[in-house]
Formats: sequence, C-alpha cells, structure tokens
Amino acid sequence: VQLQASGGGLVQAGGSLRLSCAASGRTFSTYAMGWFRQAPGKEREFVGSISQSGGSTLYVDSVKGRFTISRDNAKNTVYLQMNSLKAEDTAVYYCAARAGTYYSRRHPEYNYWGQGTLVTVSS
Repeated sequence: VQLQASGGGLVQAGGSLRLSCAASGRTFSTYAMGWFRQAPGKEREFVGSISQSGGSTLYVDSVKGRFTISRDNAKNTVYLQMNSLKAEDTAVYYCAARAGTYYSRRHPEYNYWGQGTLVTVSS
C-alpha cells in the first residue's frame, strides 16, 4: 500500500490542524493505521493508532484529549485532528500502515510509510 500524507503547515499555539493520509489500493481496511512524528534532533515518536474498523484508538499521553485519529475506509483515508496545538508538537508527521493489531507503538512494526508532512506551531 502507498501512503500520501498532507495537511501540514504553520499554525499558532492553541490552533488546530487536520492531517490526512490517503492510501492506494483496495486493502486499506485490512491495515491498522498509525501516526508518528519526528522533531529535529529527536527520535521518531508514536502519536496514535487506529484499528482496522476505526473502533479502537491508542494515543501517546502527551496528545490525549487534544488529538483524534479517525478513518474513512470508503475513502481509503486516515485523519489526525490536532487541537490546542503546542510548540512542542512541531515535527514532521508520518502516517504508517500495519498488517496486524493497532496496539503497537513501535515504528519498526509498521510495514508502510507515507512521506511525512511538516507541522510547525509558533508560540
């Protein structure tokens, strides 16, 4: 599966952005989807994930209550709604697909990756 992330940009602290990740292929609904981010000089960090049906999600503690992952299997797209953004959310955001359970925070366990979209939050 090929993934294309979009929606990044520059936003002020406290603002919102919605990232999208469009997938190619007819098997999108068989993959759990995850979002990761990588800030300059830091390791890639798990942000959240969603199950194949969209019924279950998992988030890193730092984004709980601010970020929401959803998916539309009819459109082969997964979303990351980001509210109350903080300067520390600045990073390149990646979507990823995993042929297995959504309950994985480890990036080596994801099989396919999008190219990343830059989110910059100004304070």
